[in-house]
Amino acid sequence: MDPAYASAIAALAGSAIGGLTSLITLLLTRRSEFRAQQLTHNISRREDLYKDFIVEASKLYADAYVNNSTEPANLVTLVSLLEMMRVISAHAVVERADQVVQGIIRTYQAPNKTFVEVEKFLEGDSVSPLKEFSKACRSELRGFS
Repeated sequence: MDPAYASAIAALAGSAIGGLTSLITLLLTRRSEFRAQQLTHNISRREDLYKDFIVEASKLYADAYVNNSTEPANLVTLVSLLEMMRVISAHAVVERADQVVQGIIRTYQAPNKTFVEVEKFLEGDSVSPLKEFSKACRSELRGFS
């Protein structure tokens, strides 16, 4: 084989390999960026869901402390948030959210409380009604990092 041809073929092969390497690197980088974006979106979606649940549950707890009954329609938003968690959240989070809903229902059935009674319930060694749910959410979200 003519040395000029060998040189030309070697140059073309080197260019092809270099171009292919650049293409593969670009594809891997894009894939990695896409996964990072998906993870960020997934975490953000869960954070929003958990925040909405906490806000709604807090409102219902406050209402349950001073009222003995509620319209079932008032629980619809909370239950729908719980069902969304069943689709995307870890079992521990769903279990704690379910306990919160059951706690709200029990609180509606219990005698009304005064502000002083509620304050005593929430301070000191007693457990906040949403504390275990919040812990489970934090644990799940830390697992993504």
